Amino acid sequence: MPAYQCRCYLPATLSAWTILVIGLLQSSAAQWNQFRGPSGQGVVQAEQLPLDWSEDSQIRWKRAIHDKGWSSPVIAQDRIWLTTASEDGKDLFVIAVDAGSGEIVIDKQLFRIDAPQFAHKFNSYASPTPVCDANRVFLSFGSPGVACMDARTGEVLWQRTDIECNHFRGAGSSPILHDGLLIMNFDGSDHQFVLALDQETGETKWRSNRSIDFKDLGADGLPEAEGDWRKGFSTPHVARLRGEELLLSIGSKALYAYDPTTGTERWRTESRVGHSASTRPTIWEDHIYYLTGFSRGELWAVKPGGKGDVTQSHVSWTFKRSVPNKPSMIAHPEGLFMIHDGGVASCVDPLTGEARWQERIGGNYSASPILWNDLIYCFSEEGKTSIIAASGNFKLIKTNQLDDGFMASPAVLDNHLILRTKTHLYRIHP
Repeated sequence: MPAYQCRCYLPATLSAWTILVIGLLQSSAAQWNQFRGPSGQGVVQAEQLPLDWSEDSQIRWKRAIHDKGWSSPVIAQDRIWLTTASEDGKDLFVIAVDAGSGEIVIDKQLFRIDAPQFAHKFNSYASPTPVCDANRVFLSFGSPGVACMDARTGEVLWQRTDIECNHFRGAGSSPILHDGLLIMNFDGSDHQFVLALDQETGETKWRSNRSIDFKDLGADGLPEAEGDWRKGFSTPHVARLRGEELLLSIGSKALYAYDPTTGTERWRTESRVGHSASTRPTIWEDHIYYLTGFSRGELWAVKPGGKGDVTQSHVSWTFKRSVPNKPSMIAHPEGLFMIHDGGVASCVDPLTGEARWQERIGGNYSASPILWNDLIYCFSEEGKTSIIAASGNFKLIKTNQLDDGFMASPAVLDNHLILRTKTHLYRIHP
């Protein structure tokens, strides 16, 4: 099988893409430590990735994972970490798999919940993805519990079970790490806020309540207190834009920019379309791109800057056709790429918001795609992986099939894919 060589794009100006690629090259040994990888943008730095696999080929190992969990795998201390939960949400587990052998080395119940909140059957009680530093793993199940573990010994270093939030249909937001802080979105039917904990102790460093006024934000006659119009599942992201470091966080009905050190709100854009945003913000050049969520959701392009509500002044364009609810986007010099939940792939011009192409590739999608070199990997709920060209013209390169479907997004270790289906964890080699 031919090996694709990594090709880096170096525009004339030092763009966000250039900075991202240089950073990945400088930290090529960085492990897949969080949702969407080291960059938080789904970009893979590897000499090779598998192009062909099946249940009968290219599988280094396959390991059954008990119970139900949609959290994506992450890697620390040569172990692959993920969470799972009993179907009723009473037993919440952490699992560590030896990356070399595929053997389960830690399978620990972290929390016992006597009266779990309701979670929609499409969701799980273990959907937030863990985040790791070199020595610790941070795990969130939302308000039922947050924990920090030693990645080598499996010792629980601290726990929090006192965070109040009615997730309404189950938790989904994954935590991130930044400058000694564990940062998490909590957007429920009752409370909506962003929380930063001290990584060492678990103590609260700051909390910033969402500032949007939810009055009259219901739709089609739903009462303004309807939980679906207040909750969210999005994962925050820290980016440096125009010389300022910003914590970008999509809540229900708004994109917020905060000072990541203090939680002070800098500005926001209010999106009265869509709700329950589930994706991570995407960065390209000096713009932020985000998906507004379910029910007539849209793709918005936002210029950073300003104060307060900057919707009228800082939204460059919006796009409406076949916009995803759950899978996050990919940014590439050829365009913004996305896969709709119902299987329509799109390429959109990041400057104008015009569609370059839209094609139906089939299947249903919850997992976020990844970008390697000029190839985008899309993982369906039916177990199909479609590899398409990151190009201004649609081209399907390859499809591969596993027995079960994907709800979790992939991880990458060296040149191997780490794939979690609904029932198993795989290590796929080139």
